[in-house]
Parts: sequence; C-alpha cells; structure tokens
Amino acid sequence: MLEAKFGRFVPSFLLRRLMLVETEIERAVERFASELPEGALVLDAGSGEGRYAQLFAGRRYVGVDLGVGDALWDYSDTDIYGDLTALPFCDGSFDAAINIVTLEHVADPPGALREIARTLAPGARLLIAAPQLWEVHQAPHDYFRYTRYGLERLLRDAGFAEIETRPLGGFFVLAARRLVNSLNFFQGGARWALFPFAAALAGPLALILPSFDFLDNEKNFTLAYLCWARRT
Repeated sequence: MLEAKFGRFVPSFLLRRLMLVETEIERAVERFASELPEGALVLDAGSGEGRYAQLFAGRRYVGVDLGVGDALWDYSDTDIYGDLTALPFCDGSFDAAINIVTLEHVADPPGALREIARTLAPGARLLIAAPQLWEVHQAPHDYFRYTRYGLERLLRDAGFAEIETRPLGGFFVLAARRLVNSLNFFQGGARWALFPFAAALAGPLALILPSFDFLDNEKNFTLAYLCWARRT
C-alpha cells in the first residue's frame, strides 16, 4: 500500500491528498460507524488487518477474514478466520456490516453477499467499497472489478434495497492515482536510478490533477465505488 511504502517520508496531509480514495473510504466508514447505536453488533466481512476496528468504539466489532490476502499483513487480531460464503453465524445476528475493498478478492461474490444478507437483521445496513479501475493487487486472489450497475444488481439479487452508489472520484483522480502507481515501476534494479526523476514529475502532478475533477460530471472513469444498502 502507498502508506506503507511512503508514509514515513511523506507528510500526512500530502499522503491524504495522494491517497484520496482511501481517505474517502475511511471517512465513509467513520460516518457509517457514528450512525450506529451504542452496542450495535457489526460484521467486518473481509477485515484484513482490522484497520477499521478502532472506528467502531462503543460497538461490538467482529472481523472475519481468510487471512490469505497481502503476505505482509498481520492477521493475528482477526476475530474469526472464515470464508465469506459460509459465515459461522446465525441468521439475523448483526445490526450492520461493512465490506471494504474485499469483494474483488472473493471467488463467489453473489454467494458472499447472500451470506452477509443472511447474517444481517432485517433493516440492517451494509457499506461496501469496491474497485472499478484498481490495479491488480493481492495476487493471485484478485478476481473481479465492478461497475455501479453490477454492484446494484448483485445487491438486489442478494436481498438488499435502498441502494445508493457513489463514485470515488472521476478521470482526474484516476489519472493522479495512475501517476503515483507508476512509481512502483522504478523500484527495482537499475531503475532505482530514475526514481528521483519520476517522483519529481509524478508527485506534483498527482497533487494537482484532482483539483480538476469537477470537469468530469459523469465519473465513469472512477477508481472505485462506495455503496450503501439496507437488508430487506
């Protein structure tokens, strides 16, 4: 992740600018958590290292993950190791759920969403963040990308309603992210010699380009979507 590679060298306010999508996802999760009542039981379906657990203070947070994603991650704080298509919970157990940048790593997305729906109480809310134009990551467990229409279809079929989808930036945010990603190419062998020049070019452009995102009204060139839904 960008923050893991450059977080020690880049001031936090610049890092947030370079990682606009991740920043927006974290803010969305924080708002989602703040709207839940004290003591609510929350499922983090695909919790990874549990980076969002701290946002659910005062709620009962349960993180579920297979623990096979990023080889550098520490899964030791995972509450339950499990498959999202076969969750070990009773029907209607949870008051809310999140699935953050995980659905692309699930071999059976419809099955996973049906299971999440099964374990949610009627009327419970779900927050999803899923990529449309994200780079390959956590290979080989990286299977799918989603349009807003695909996400909405999957959610309806799984038993969700009141579906709201929002793109996380448009063309210029995507272009900025691609510039930052391009720096990975220069991190190896003799290519390191070109890294300072690439960073000097890509860095300032990546900071400036998102300011022009207002020109993209349709936001079809988006890196990812946030999606809210309610269990019927």
